[in-house]
Amino acid sequence: MAQRILMIALIIVIVIGGGFYAYRELVPPPVQEAQGPVYSTKPATRGDITVGIDVTGPLNPSRGGGIQAPGGRNYYEMPTSNIQYTLVDILAEEGSEVKMGQIIAKLAAPELQTQIKNAKDELESEKKFLSDLTGLSPERLYEINPSQGVVLRAPIDGRVSGLSVSEGKEVKQGHIVARIVDDSYFKINAKIYPDEFAQVELGQEMALRFSIFDGTYYGKITDVNPNPVPDDDEESSAIGFVHWITVEGKNPGLVKPGIDVYIGVPGENKDATKVLWFANPSKVEGFVNEERVLSTVEAMATEVHVREMQTVKEGDPIVSLSGSDVRKTIEEKLEKIREKESQLTELYTKAGQMEVKSPMDGVIASWDTQLGAQIRPGEWMGYVFNTGDMGMWVEVDDIDVLMIQQGSPVKVSVDALPGETFEGEVMHVSTMGKDMKGITQFAVDIRVKGGPNLRPGMQAKAYIDAGSAENVILVPLEAIFEEDGIQKVEVLNPDGTTKAVAVKLGLMNDRAAEVKSGLKEGELVITGSSADLLPSQHIGTKDSIIPSKDSNDDNNNEEQKAPAVN
Repeated sequence: MAQRILMIALIIVIVIGGGFYAYRELVPPPVQEAQGPVYSTKPATRGDITVGIDVTGPLNPSRGGGIQAPGGRNYYEMPTSNIQYTLVDILAEEGSEVKMGQIIAKLAAPELQTQIKNAKDELESEKKFLSDLTGLSPERLYEINPSQGVVLRAPIDGRVSGLSVSEGKEVKQGHIVARIVDDSYFKINAKIYPDEFAQVELGQEMALRFSIFDGTYYGKITDVNPNPVPDDDEESSAIGFVHWITVEGKNPGLVKPGIDVYIGVPGENKDATKVLWFANPSKVEGFVNEERVLSTVEAMATEVHVREMQTVKEGDPIVSLSGSDVRKTIEEKLEKIREKESQLTELYTKAGQMEVKSPMDGVIASWDTQLGAQIRPGEWMGYVFNTGDMGMWVEVDDIDVLMIQQGSPVKVSVDALPGETFEGEVMHVSTMGKDMKGITQFAVDIRVKGGPNLRPGMQAKAYIDAGSAENVILVPLEAIFEEDGIQKVEVLNPDGTTKAVAVKLGLMNDRAAEVKSGLKEGELVITGSSADLLPSQHIGTKDSIIPSKDSNDDNNNEEQKAPAVN
């Protein structure tokens, strides 16, 4: 019995003693609670910071349009409303990239080509008639004033010769009013005997001697008739055969038609005394360039614009002819020409509508019309959307919306096109949020500069660049706190004391913040301390469950010095 009591007493002593020992080892003495905290710090450093928001959403075409057959369907558009087109060729299949104005399909209306050809022939005929009537080129027909009648004009540069009308005189149609001659070069038709013919050839230079003035002049043979003809005239019968040649020369200034002239083979070095003159004299036939001015109508000469031998230029007026019949004829022809031109323009417009063009840059989405189908003007044939101008409509919360501005750059990627990045821009940021399941969301409209491989409905990821800064002072985000509405950081001094410093912040992301003022590079900011631990927590230095006395003493000494933990 005594042994049992002794054993119980011994167990009680051991339990009490062990409990006391454990209490002393695990529970620090009260004096330790009064020691300063241990700080975790980070230095303020210089670096770069980028701020952005990641969003996702489907791609949508910003612009699209229908492919429409040319022409309208309005009842009042009579010139085109009766056309029936046939789709004969599709030049851009579905999915093809096209440019605005590019021909993407062709239509046919075969009867138009026949109508155009007939209208052109009729117009040219009317213009030629009026051009012949007035002496004006077809390009100048609209210069005609019908009240002034017909103005006969010089067909070439030259001198007026043989002017045969005067003002107030009646002129018959086809009458030669005058001749316009370019007297800078004359022409001689000469007959020579066979032995003389043997001495000449085409292009040969010949000596000339005119009857009305002295001196020897020169010209060139421009035409040779190799066939001999009988030498006869009105006064005598043929006595042999001759050849005809044509000689042209530069007019020294006095040569006129009808002047007698002798032709010969020049001597050596153009020695006038050694010229071999031919037997028959010739006459100056006329001038090389000479045109007649004919009256194209029967009318009265109301004004003569030139005098005999007057120098004129091509197109200069010679005689004005007028009369009621002339004016009426001109008016009718001008009206006819305008009518034909209007018809031809209308037909060309219709012919131009044989081509269907893309209304915009983009990609062919669909064709709703099959080859060979009959199409009315203005009928919808398909759809095209612009892949180079896509859009995204996304939503952000009330925190992120403050970092987004109109014009902010955006980087867009698409899961279906790995490795490709597209540029974008924020076009609009909603100023009013909407409650979405208890969370306020703001709409953001993004414009994307896409490419031909993009399609509406593709899921896209966008990074909205909210700003960046380079070589600025940065501190960890956890070092910042707010006190009385002022943003501050706590700085650890070299002597172990701390102070709160007000700072002006710039950009912030999820890790760091830019400090614009209030802090210098290298200063240590406090990111945490042992004072932030719960009352039941403390900092140990070893992993043992029951620390040793020495270890506990060392730990107490470190806390008293309040070191910083980097």
